[in-house]
Amino acid sequence: MIYIPDVLLTIFYACFGIFLMLTANTVIDFFVPGKFSEEIKRGNCAVAWLSAGSFIGIGEILRAVIMSPVVTTADTSLLHGVVASIVYAILGIILFVTGYMFINLWHRKYNLSEEIMRGNTAAGILVFGIFVGLALVVSGAVH
Repeated sequence: MIYIPDVLLTIFYACFGIFLMLTANTVIDFFVPGKFSEEIKRGNCAVAWLSAGSFIGIGEILRAVIMSPVVTTADTSLLHGVVASIVYAILGIILFVTGYMFINLWHRKYNLSEEIMRGNTAAGILVFGIFVGLALVVSGAVH
């Protein structure tokens, strides 16, 4: 049987997740030189990969928070779930930006930001991997 409060909670978390993913992408756009919206309009696949990585990464972190047995057994209130989602989304954003900057410093033979803005798809896929990899680590830590 379908339990209406669960359906409403699912709709809420989906909308809240979209908001947090957009927020994360906007914050990351602030730290990476260039404007993601303009670059995607130009067909810059590197920026599209980077953006996809931020969306998937934050989504994975939020999924782990929502499904975490620690969260569900400690407190099942909506407020607790929202606060936990925000805290881990912020942590994810910080780790994504830090990971991006660290890799950019590590590879001194090229500037990751410049490569991405030039449309170097390989650079975008690299950042995608960084974001998704960090998200898997963070989501694993949540459990």
